[in-house]
Amino acid sequence: MTSSLRGAPRAALPLLACLTTVSPALAQAPPGSMRAPSGSATTLDEISVAGAARAGRREAAGSLTVPSVAAQEAAVKSTVGSVAFVDAAAYQNTYANTVRDVLKDVPGVFVQTRYGQEMRLSIRGSGIARGFHVRGIELLQDGIPLNLADGSGDFYQIDPLGLRSIEVYKGGNALSFGATTLGGAVNFVTPTAYTALAPNILRFEAGSFNTFRESFQFSRIAGPADFLISGTLTNSDGFRDHETQRTQNFNANVGYRIAPGIETRFYVGSYATDQKLPGTLNLDAALTNPSVANPNAVSGNQSRKVQAERIANRTSFELDVGRLDIDSWAIHKNLYHPIFQVIDQDGWTYGVSPHWSGTFDVAGYRNDLLLGLRAFAGINDARQFENKSGLRGPQTLRAVQSASNYEAYGENRFWFLPDMALMTGAKAFSSNRTFSNKGGFTQNPAVRYDNVTYEGVNPKVGLLWQPLPTVQVFADATRSADVPDFSDLAQTIVDPNLVAAGIVFVPLRAQRAWTYEAGTRGSLDRWTWDVTLYRAEVRDTLINFNTAAGSAANVPAATFNAPRTRHQGIEAALGYDLSRDLTGIGDGLRLTQIWTHNDFRFVNDPEYRNNRIAGIPQDVLRTVLGYTHPSGFYLTPSIDWVPGGAFVDHRNTLKVPGYALFNVQTGIDFANGVSLFVDARNLTDERYISDISVLALAPSSNPVAFYPGIGRSVFGGIRASF
Repeated sequence: MTSSLRGAPRAALPLLACLTTVSPALAQAPPGSMRAPSGSATTLDEISVAGAARAGRREAAGSLTVPSVAAQEAAVKSTVGSVAFVDAAAYQNTYANTVRDVLKDVPGVFVQTRYGQEMRLSIRGSGIARGFHVRGIELLQDGIPLNLADGSGDFYQIDPLGLRSIEVYKGGNALSFGATTLGGAVNFVTPTAYTALAPNILRFEAGSFNTFRESFQFSRIAGPADFLISGTLTNSDGFRDHETQRTQNFNANVGYRIAPGIETRFYVGSYATDQKLPGTLNLDAALTNPSVANPNAVSGNQSRKVQAERIANRTSFELDVGRLDIDSWAIHKNLYHPIFQVIDQDGWTYGVSPHWSGTFDVAGYRNDLLLGLRAFAGINDARQFENKSGLRGPQTLRAVQSASNYEAYGENRFWFLPDMALMTGAKAFSSNRTFSNKGGFTQNPAVRYDNVTYEGVNPKVGLLWQPLPTVQVFADATRSADVPDFSDLAQTIVDPNLVAAGIVFVPLRAQRAWTYEAGTRGSLDRWTWDVTLYRAEVRDTLINFNTAAGSAANVPAATFNAPRTRHQGIEAALGYDLSRDLTGIGDGLRLTQIWTHNDFRFVNDPEYRNNRIAGIPQDVLRTVLGYTHPSGFYLTPSIDWVPGGAFVDHRNTLKVPGYALFNVQTGIDFANGVSLFVDARNLTDERYISDISVLALAPSSNPVAFYPGIGRSVFGGIRASF
């Protein structure tokens, strides 16, 4: 009996004796279905949190290396734990420019714009106080890592218009990829010629802030071969001064059926970003004059210029028992980043990951099993210079950052009752971080070599109950470990009272946590739901803050280990069909409510007692009312509501105000494949704080730590699919 591919049911792994067998049921599911323990195919209806576009989509069966979209969704929802699936067809008729635009409807995912494509992305408090990029979440494309080898990552090479689906695995539920961080993993799946919405797609958009964007996608199938190429060009002046954005993203993949049951697929990508940085403002300026830039950002011509190239391969083998996938990848990244200094880096990341999944019987009971290995490493030439109006001044640092990771993981799912499965799994890892400071400069005069290795085992156990074909109930406990990246380990020390100066290697401990969750997802009649309650007991929490925006001078670093913190919350999405055949002609009205409740606190901390951890608001709500008409017309008003803003500092002395944003999307899909849309946001021109740069201690009277939210904006577009 063969198993589904990695995109299909992610089974579990019995690593050593500690893994009990878990269920195979979902791994063998045919495209679009979830196989019940008895072997009969049943379908778990899609939990939709937004009106889906009526783009003329191909209902193809996918291929060996990449399953159909229906099979991708079935595989995600077979996970014993909290997950989410986003079909890219659902946001085709919107201005989808950032990660927020594609993940805003996923409960439990906090994603807010700072400027351009720079986001704060946090799941269950991962990287809660991180002032830049992402920590504690593994970003993947087509199941293959995008993060650098030290675990750091950003969003600049993710093109929402170049995706076919997005898979969100919260917390330890990402073990089927080998990821066991607090936040989990987000897998951005690109289309192939078999799964594309149409063989040809042309798109043009324009709107506020002098924004123009062009996108294309072209695919063909020729016998055993297939290919797809896509590209998106974006030019925008941005909402704020000094926020100009210029991006060029290209993705392509080529697949070839070598023989029956053997297929290989190559992925290539090129990503160029030139993003001006407007910086942070004080609270008064952010709320009264949000479009201005920080004067230091302008005088320093602060920007982020990234040129990245990526090549990856997946080769899949259907075996007599199960299937074997072998992934390999290499990423080159060049960064020129004038901020407080000019950060000038050039590096490579490369890796290989074989993983096997299969379904077989154990004592007459069905069993699903996944086993995998990952070995990946990277080296980065890190140089810094004084910033002379965005140009390199005298050099201040020459260093080499090296990271390597070796991992073995697995999950197993054993159906001990027709409708109930026991899941067990574990991951063993060894991660090394080496920092070599070459010295020779005033701020970093001495040669220094630092090396640290992190090792451990992260187990997982859970139960899945499927009382009805469209209803699931689950509970699980997972252990996570977040290894510090070089932004944490190689810190710039600015405290004049310390003997050390310049770049100092801080030997932080890895962050560890046990997360317990219980939830249910499914659909009955007019209702759909996805609700999870979780609690994470975290040790040695990696906490970041901005030392330059009001912190006391005796704070020794920008990242430190808090002894204990507790992250708990509710991730909920509820949908209801208010009316079907509203006017008697097949139209409908649907209401969706998304609620993310965050309760993140220190626990008996010597400095912060039981205060809330600053950086993320307690409640984030989104209400969507969608009307669809069989003619292709749709109208979708929505409200984004944050009742109370986040604390700015860990002492909880300053809190930003809450806000509510009113948005409307409307358009029409014509039968000939042409679509028109309008995406209007923040129609009341609300002044609000989108994100903050977290402070460690009580802030000064007027800290410069706030990113203002984007004002009223309107975007429109036309898409031709043929």
